[in-house]
Amino acid sequence: MRHGVVLRPPKQSDRGEFLTKALASRALHRPWVTAPTTAEQFAAYVRRMQGPVHHGFLVCKADDGAIVGVVNLTNVVLGLFRSGYLGYYAFAGYERQGFMRAGLLQVIRHAFRSLKLHRLEANIQPGNVASIALAKSCGFANEGYSPKYLKIGGQWRDHERWAILAS
Repeated sequence: MRHGVVLRPPKQSDRGEFLTKALASRALHRPWVTAPTTAEQFAAYVRRMQGPVHHGFLVCKADDGAIVGVVNLTNVVLGLFRSGYLGYYAFAGYERQGFMRAGLLQVIRHAFRSLKLHRLEANIQPGNVASIALAKSCGFANEGYSPKYLKIGGQWRDHERWAILAS
């Protein structure tokens, strides 16, 4: 692995670093994702990601603990379905350096080994070339196209469905 990363759940004490990086990353994220950029949004995000249905992970550099990105595992369904959805984003200055691939692979392992999920799905806007490349590099396969699938930035946006199954 080129870059050592550690995953950890977000906590309220991360607010300052997270919000600073999210605000500095708005141009990078637009129009693909809307990260929390206010104290209220961040507090709601931390509360929401405390499981068992949603699991939030901060991707942090192993050497200094700096937050470089986020991977969210959401809408986890167990029983006969055993599935969840992945969303992810890097913070500006850390993109295209291997950090997110390392973090995403760790979350995939956690989902399949610890949570015993069978399937993970990532819905990606067709123009988000970097996100599609990341999903492909982690073993996801394109399963189809969903018109006006998610409302992001006030607009219903088309998405490609990418999925990976437990081996």
